[in-house]
Amino acid sequence: MTKPIRAVMFDLDGTLLDTAPDFVVVVNHLLAEQNRPALSANTIRAGVSNGSKALIKLAFSIDENNDQFEPLRQRLLELYLQNHSVHTKPFPGINTLIDQLTANNIAWGIATNKPALYTLPLMVDMDMQPPPASVICPDHVAHPKPNPESLFLAASQLGCRPEEIIFVGDHKRDIDCGKGAGSITIAAAYGYVDDGDDPASWKADYCVNHADEIWPIIEKYL
Repeated sequence: MTKPIRAVMFDLDGTLLDTAPDFVVVVNHLLAEQNRPALSANTIRAGVSNGSKALIKLAFSIDENNDQFEPLRQRLLELYLQNHSVHTKPFPGINTLIDQLTANNIAWGIATNKPALYTLPLMVDMDMQPPPASVICPDHVAHPKPNPESLFLAASQLGCRPEEIIFVGDHKRDIDCGKGAGSITIAAAYGYVDDGDDPASWKADYCVNHADEIWPIIEKYL
């Protein structure tokens, strides 16, 4: 007999929201400022889930030891803060999924490694209804994903146990976080999966290729 679930938590970039189009614009804007050629949208898209450091490494082929690394990263973040919700939108099927969760009295929230400075205004701009009942950013925990602390905090905020949460994410760190918390895990293979990575290797409880496939899984736990 499966236990009922009371909440669904989502990773943000590449799982709940398709944020890559705005990152494509700002990364290529930064490259243009530095008189560098633009990168393809697909190349940038694959790196979005790994954060600003990974995008600078990808765009400029330098690491943190380079004197220009941190200034370039800060400029990237400045550009992103100014343009974070121009082209970003929920992945197809996500708004319908939120409606289904709401109709069944299941809370939803976000557990992301994207700092609150960028996450909170982005969610205001997205104006998703109902709004997330819990938003956990790295600012809110001592140990961000893949550590399970984000889901422990979410469970506390939502008034449920971690094992009553389904966690959906497009990176192995999300699945490791969910498994560490004892939550049910769904790998979002439609998200920003690194080249050569295989979501099946993350050993999630389930794997989906479209957000439409998430609700039938949730129904098993109602």
